[in-house]
Amino acid sequence: MIEPVSAAPSIADHVGDGEWAAPVSSPLTTTVFAHSHKGTMPEYMRTSFNIPTALLEEFDETWEAQGLDSRSRAVREAMYEYIEAHTRLEEVSGDVATTLAFDYEHERVIRDLHNVQHDFQDIITTTSHMHEGEWCLETVFCHGDAARVRQLVYRLRDFDAVGRVKVLLLKPQPRSSSQEE
Repeated sequence: MIEPVSAAPSIADHVGDGEWAAPVSSPLTTTVFAHSHKGTMPEYMRTSFNIPTALLEEFDETWEAQGLDSRSRAVREAMYEYIEAHTRLEEVSGDVATTLAFDYEHERVIRDLHNVQHDFQDIITTTSHMHEGEWCLETVFCHGDAARVRQLVYRLRDFDAVGRVKVLLLKPQPRSSSQEE
């Protein structure tokens, strides 16, 4: 169980991995206090996130089970993964084939999702859907212009009732001259 902390930690609290930070948690927000230090340590900035308690508890269990030194390190790794996935999607152009997988709360968003799928029927070739209680898992297979696929991904991510949107991207490679013969 995560206990709320009422007093700010001392800036001298060292949490490992070269960090001078201390997490402070409440049921809805986790705040990381950081110390900017010139020299061997990189600069850190103070930031806070509004995170549901259950998500934070699951995150903490996951990074601790993986043997990471701190929540800060786990958050950094998650941010690097997000940047990598997002950058790849931003950099691709031309015709692409993709699979989008996303989960969502059925009753809260199903009508809106159907409308979005109809808006993007020019690139959606196939969909697959399954129910798991109040949640659903959907896979959408797309083929078409990368810019249009990006628009679809961003529309899906705009819904609060959509948990995650994962993109598997296959950019067709140009045929070599030996393949064309």
